[in-house]
Amino acid sequence: MQGIVKTFDIGDGRSISIETGRLAKQADGAVVVKMGDTMLLATVVARKEAGENVDFMPLSVEYREKYAAAGRFPGGFFKREARPSDYEILIARLVDRALRPLFPDDFHAETQVIITLISADENILPDALAGLAASAALAVSDIPFNGPISEVRVARIDGKFVVNPHTKDIPLADLDIMVAASMDNIMMVEGEMKEVSEADMIEAIKFAHEHIKIQCRAQLELAAMVEKANPKRTYCHETNDAELKEKLHAFAYQRIVDIASNPTAKHERSDAFAAIKEEFIATLDPEEAKEKEFMISRYYHDVEKEAVRNVILDKRQRLDGRKLDQIRPIWCEVDYLPAVHGSAIFTRGETQSLTTVTLGTKLDEQVIDGAVIEEKINFILHYNFPPFSTGEVKRIMGTSRREIGHGNLALRALKPMIPNGEENPYTIRVVSDILESNGSSSMATVCAGTMALMDAGVKIRKPVSGIAMGLISDTKTSRFAVLSDILGDEDHLGDMDFKVTGTVDGITACQMDIKVDGMPYEVLAQALEQAKAGRLHILGEMMKAISTPREDYKPHVPRIVKMTIPKEFIGAVIGPGGKVIQEMQRETGSTIVIEEVGDFGIIDIVSNNKESIEAVKDKIKRIVAIPEIGTVYHGVVKNITTFGAFVEVLPGKDGLLHISEIEHRRLDKVESALKVGDEIDVKLIDIDSKTGKLKLSRKVLLPKPEPDQK
Repeated sequence: MQGIVKTFDIGDGRSISIETGRLAKQADGAVVVKMGDTMLLATVVARKEAGENVDFMPLSVEYREKYAAAGRFPGGFFKREARPSDYEILIARLVDRALRPLFPDDFHAETQVIITLISADENILPDALAGLAASAALAVSDIPFNGPISEVRVARIDGKFVVNPHTKDIPLADLDIMVAASMDNIMMVEGEMKEVSEADMIEAIKFAHEHIKIQCRAQLELAAMVEKANPKRTYCHETNDAELKEKLHAFAYQRIVDIASNPTAKHERSDAFAAIKEEFIATLDPEEAKEKEFMISRYYHDVEKEAVRNVILDKRQRLDGRKLDQIRPIWCEVDYLPAVHGSAIFTRGETQSLTTVTLGTKLDEQVIDGAVIEEKINFILHYNFPPFSTGEVKRIMGTSRREIGHGNLALRALKPMIPNGEENPYTIRVVSDILESNGSSSMATVCAGTMALMDAGVKIRKPVSGIAMGLISDTKTSRFAVLSDILGDEDHLGDMDFKVTGTVDGITACQMDIKVDGMPYEVLAQALEQAKAGRLHILGEMMKAISTPREDYKPHVPRIVKMTIPKEFIGAVIGPGGKVIQEMQRETGSTIVIEEVGDFGIIDIVSNNKESIEAVKDKIKRIVAIPEIGTVYHGVVKNITTFGAFVEVLPGKDGLLHISEIEHRRLDKVESALKVGDEIDVKLIDIDSKTGKLKLSRKVLLPKPEPDQK
């Protein structure tokens, strides 16, 4: 069967193809996107009608990887793909955030996008193609969608921007971001950087947008060849009452303006807004109010949004009374939890994070065993958002996608500042528990994480802070207000959520979601500069609590000392069946972890006792030592024969101490001078060139007897 294929150059000689009409034809839209040997199947299906009383877009986006795509078996007992990994969830979130704002406001039919990795090229990551695949599936369907969009990865390698770089080149980049956009507007940005400037950030986004336009044009050309895609389906998902809408607006608008114009706390403001709605309902006939309850809620939300936004635009004042660029009051504390390895509290307004740091060994590293990515991670960050943090009662289920996404952003913010190699022998786990939330909890995690790491004694390169920026805009009048350190309401009712983290010298991570069309780059530049000022202010407040990492780890933190040995000695250190290493651990009370890295064995010795660490180091040095002629060893007599004794001078290395080399006097029996188990000093006097056997002498270390005077 012949499908419809559109192939295009991504701008650097490499090509991508989009095919439809061959696979998954019962879906409303289905495409296969191929770049190199990486192939994604994307499908989209939408119900014909919306559910009753649904006033939002019930969109679900799933991204799944088939292990067969990479010629691998899934791990675990069942040997089949199960729940999505964090990596799969993060890719699904990237696509969801780019698609969601572009469905028509009144389209409320449940819609499901499923993207599946069906073939994997180890040098072409699928995440940069997932957004293109999802949008192309919508483009060839009859589902209403104000796209197309696409996503690309942009990395800066050796000072040059590269789109969708090869996997092996990504670690060389000092900027690595994912950008989603339509032909006209940037929709989403997320990524990590190594302290880049705001200007570099904007240039990277502009570079990405030019390449996204190529991909959007290709989708439009493909859709023009698909009969099903033209025209889009008609729908009617909303029932409206213009008279009721006008009546509610007249009743509520000024009342909401009055509340929004006077500073209030989150719950006080929420209760006041809810009271206005209840007062309006009380003016209606009870039967009408009950019949139109859902419609009233929808209209009231629209009035509240309009009124709050106009207060900010007209009066340049925030819901809590702040100026547009003003940061909420901050208080910080470190070492709050005495038994943990590091802890910090960061509170900004009504948002609070209690963060802990735990230092572990290589045995605590997280093993990633995905279809595409296999690696070990020694820096882990977890973000928890319990319902009490917003004063709500909710059932606690598994970790939510939001928690995974926020935790990943905070991890990317801090990761560039974590020392490597000898500077950091530990596996580090950071856990942020959000105790209060009214906006910017992920940024509170970054700030608390920085302080907790320093409290734990981790020698981070520089402190990192984070801030969430917002935007209120009116395209009709070209007015806009950029908001620093946004509240939850400002995020919900606003046009942008732009989180920026960094040090005094540059940006380390960002996450931006834009909910409106046509945000100029000039507004983005202002938001970045305003974010920088806020970020530096927050850093200053953090430094009042702790400004540099502790000189030493806390007394209850296990010490880790690293040793490096030639890899040919790894087996000798471990011993047959682990006998040698287990004996060392038993004798010293230490934990010993050994790993082969290249031509070396990297050994971590873990203990709270310095003497036990030194004992292990001494034992290992003896195991890996190469016998040298002329060296004096302190050995143990292991066996006695008629012609001498065998002395262990190094672990697993015996030498012959001939009977003539025991003492200056002539011995008839070895037992007259030595017995098994004796500890003696001997000198290595020769090594047989053919057999490698060691020849020892004890008498050369003993003083010669005085000759008899006769």
